[in-house]
Amino acid sequence: EKSNIKITNPLGYLDFLWLEKNARIILTDSGGVQKESFFFKIPCVTLRESTEWVETVESGWNVLAGADKEKIKAAIVDLSRKEEEMKDTNIYGKGNAAELLTEILLNNIGKD
Repeated sequence: EKSNIKITNPLGYLDFLWLEKNARIILTDSGGVQKESFFFKIPCVTLRESTEWVETVESGWNVLAGADKEKIKAAIVDLSRKEEEMKDTNIYGKGNAAELLTEILLNNIGKD
């Protein structure tokens, strides 16, 4: 039987980020990994009953499944089906705050 799951030794941070970025779906109990999966636009199944990143759940990118095997399987199937429609979500902005602030500051220098 062919498996899409690979067990590894502990990884360094950059190697782990590479795996996250190239995953199809992430299953985790880590709060940090939930947020990173959102930034990489990778759907996430959280293996906890609650999360500090409720906005990722509300936006559909993250599903709370706890340790319930059936909820986990259902979340994976559901997220796989919705993956393409979720790509344009920007609940944390577009990543251009520095440019916007620079423009505001430059346009207002010397105006008193």
